[in-house]
Amino acid sequence: MAKNVLGTALQICSLNPLTGFTRNGCCETGEEDTGSHTVCCLLTEEFLLFSKSKGNDLTSARPEFNFAGLKPGDRWCLCASRWQEAADAGFAPPVILESTHEKCLTIVDLGDLKYHALR
Repeated sequence: MAKNVLGTALQICSLNPLTGFTRNGCCETGEEDTGSHTVCCLLTEEFLLFSKSKGNDLTSARPEFNFAGLKPGDRWCLCASRWQEAADAGFAPPVILESTHEKCLTIVDLGDLKYHALR
């Protein structure tokens, strides 16, 4: 059973839009997930603009990947390194700890996640 950063069972991040590396709604990970899509976040306009400025446009539809594009207020499993990059730059979106996979702790500090936890 997958665990979250709090040591309990990993909870669903989002079913609409359907997120996760395997698109099952959870921020689960495995060997094929080289980006470590493990941080469940509530997306903000500031983060989406930051991500786009770094070459990862999450707002534009990509029909070839069955991706409709994201908007502020959506929950999404972010790559741990992208979340950390955004945090370092002051653009980290709020984190849903119960839905954030413990594997992200190899990249992100638990204290940082708690500081940015959705309240």
